[in-house]
Amino acid sequence: MNMNNIPNLKCGILSVSRDCFIISLSENRRHAIAEAYAKKYGSLYEVTKTVENERDMLAAVKEAKDAGCNALVVFLGNFGPETPETLIAREFDGPVMYVAAAEETGKNLINGRGDAYCGMLNCSYNLGLRHLKAFIPEYPVGTAEDIADMIAEFQPVARTLLGLKDLKIITFGPRPQDFFACNA
Repeated sequence: MNMNNIPNLKCGILSVSRDCFIISLSENRRHAIAEAYAKKYGSLYEVTKTVENERDMLAAVKEAKDAGCNALVVFLGNFGPETPETLIAREFDGPVMYVAAAEETGKNLINGRGDAYCGMLNCSYNLGLRHLKAFIPEYPVGTAEDIADMIAEFQPVARTLLGLKDLKIITFGPRPQDFFACNA
């Protein structure tokens, strides 16, 4: 009998963008991550809806679910909208990781800033205020290649969380005191 109890994982990536920044900044950076991940690790579903507000958040989460994603990477391509980006962890029924873009050359940014690092700090604080669980790497800011590696490191964590989510523990008893091993 061959039993496989390791969950199959389909990971998606979606980008968020604060509406005072050019939305294409987050979208282009998200696409670069998906390409870097594909070159090194395989496929990653790219959610096309970029989140700027709560309505976008619901549409992006729905797109990820409809595509069969059971794990999600939320990418702050710039500062990001705090409330909608953190509510993704509440609305998505699966493990969620948050990462952010490292600053670039400044040639394609407003006033030379993307503010993703500062946005990541606000995001993590907002997750805590809302008592939402999410995976945040030790240093969650990086280039497309760095973030592709972070996503690969997230895969076993996501598989474990998915496996534990549906874990059923069966016990029977009561038993006498000398049946502790059996009960365990």
